[in-house]
Amino acid sequence: MKRAILVVVDSLGIGYMNDVHKYRPQDIGANTFGHILDKAKSIEIPNFEKLGINNIINHNRLSNIDNIGSYGILNLEHYGADSYVGHQEIMGTKPKKPLLEPFSFFREQVIDKLIKEGHKVTCPEENKPYILVDDLVVVADNIETDYGQIYNVTAPLDYIPFEKVIDIGKKVRSVVKVNRVIALGGEGVSVEQILGSIEKREDGLIGVNSPKSGVYNKGYLSRHLGYGVNPEKQISAILARNNYEVTLIGKMQDVIECEKATKIPAVDTEKVMKETLDSMSYLSEGIIAATVQETDLAGHAQDVEKYVKKLMIVDKYIGDIINSMKDGDILFITADHGNDPTIGFSQHTREKTFLLVYGKRLNKVALGERNTLSDIGATISDYFNVEKTENGSSFLEYIK
Repeated sequence: MKRAILVVVDSLGIGYMNDVHKYRPQDIGANTFGHILDKAKSIEIPNFEKLGINNIINHNRLSNIDNIGSYGILNLEHYGADSYVGHQEIMGTKPKKPLLEPFSFFREQVIDKLIKEGHKVTCPEENKPYILVDDLVVVADNIETDYGQIYNVTAPLDYIPFEKVIDIGKKVRSVVKVNRVIALGGEGVSVEQILGSIEKREDGLIGVNSPKSGVYNKGYLSRHLGYGVNPEKQISAILARNNYEVTLIGKMQDVIECEKATKIPAVDTEKVMKETLDSMSYLSEGIIAATVQETDLAGHAQDVEKYVKKLMIVDKYIGDIINSMKDGDILFITADHGNDPTIGFSQHTREKTFLLVYGKRLNKVALGERNTLSDIGATISDYFNVEKTENGSSFLEYIK
């Protein structure tokens, strides 16, 4: 019986990518994990240490102990530093380079598309290029991420079913060529509150300040619609097609499409990790994939101590997961990009990520520096002896 347990610690990068000098000079010097270790008042992560993290980090606040697992470094193949695309890459998608353009670039095409599809479209403020669809749904830039990367389709869910919001999002997605369109909404908010939360960022992006709008507070739902993503070629769908069980937990179930998966929503770090541990008690053969989101939120808040607190919770449960593993289990721990809380701004940072791998019957080896996050998905497909993912090179031969 085989099981793969995948834990993604969102944004826990280990140092800026070699290409940032050319593409993202603002990220020069970023090192999320290293700078957290530099600045933390106190930090204890014994299970990360046991798995071999200091063979990668080489930090004087961590112990050099005999590691029980394999370790390596993963480069981002996707453009920029994005959670959604990072997760698609981890699961085996070949990243495709999107356009980077503000919503104003596509606005007229989106308006034409929506009107042809029978929607009412208005432009409440001519000097601000967002649109209002059916008097309820705001389409605008996402102002919480990189310039021109994501558009949000935001709605008050007391007044419109989320399925209709997704439908509008899909129509927007069919026109635009940016990285992602997010259909989202919450209960207990009005369209007036959403409109009143529209802000202009320093770089010119205009969109809804989602935390200020209140959509996250109650009944929050979201659907991420990516550019050039074929879920059927990802390890989750491949395993499901081969009658293996698939459980997606936390942000993982928000961003990965897999119709047959058991999906467990969670944001709280302790809940994400507890659900991962609990899932091991009933999933007999297949994959459990979970994402810890609150580390990324701490990075956005530029809050080192909050980041440390969440990381230590993850570490505690990693110990419990290791103790609960069976002979046929394989554990992968990684990140999807960086979000250095010390760098001076609140956006993601383009960083390499760590790779930790453990199994009771697996070798412990240095896996070196690898080209893509997709090597995880490729290795899982190799482990289960199913069809290959779209992208990635398996390292199973080194650890088996």
